[in-house]
Amino acid sequence: MDPSNPEFWLIIFTQIVILVGLFGLIIPIFPGIVIIWLAVLGYGVLAGFGALGVVLFILLTLLMIAGITVDNVLMGVGARQGGASWRTIAVALIAGIAGTLLIPPVGGIIAAPAAVLLLEYQRVKDRDKAWQALLGLAKGWGLSFVARFIIGLIMMGLWWIWVFLG
Repeated sequence: MDPSNPEFWLIIFTQIVILVGLFGLIIPIFPGIVIIWLAVLGYGVLAGFGALGVVLFILLTLLMIAGITVDNVLMGVGARQGGASWRTIAVALIAGIAGTLLIPPVGGIIAAPAAVLLLEYQRVKDRDKAWQALLGLAKGWGLSFVARFIIGLIMMGLWWIWVFLG
């Protein structure tokens, strides 16, 4: 790679944005998977897709959708395993989204767990059981981070295949 070649700097910039997306996954509400996808989309628009790029970009898009989905599914499953009702899980999801929109960036991080704890306490009238539901949500959040991080690494790897073979 020649630093005087504009494509060199496009690759460097894309990799930096991908890394921001990847490590941004540590923050629960940061859309890291979408950031990675947008970086790759920008690369494709500027460098050209080609046949391999189109195939890999479709695969990357499917991975992005999976990464977004796995986040909510694992958090809900964790809360459910902790004893939360489906109603509580649904309200917590809505509260997380609303909190993120109303008080970015921390509103969702506060609203979803608070909703689980409060609704489960109201439902079962047992502090320990409400706490177990909250711990289940937290466990699901942790598992979703691991899953999204792995998906992000795979996305980055597929992009490098595109760069070198495309």
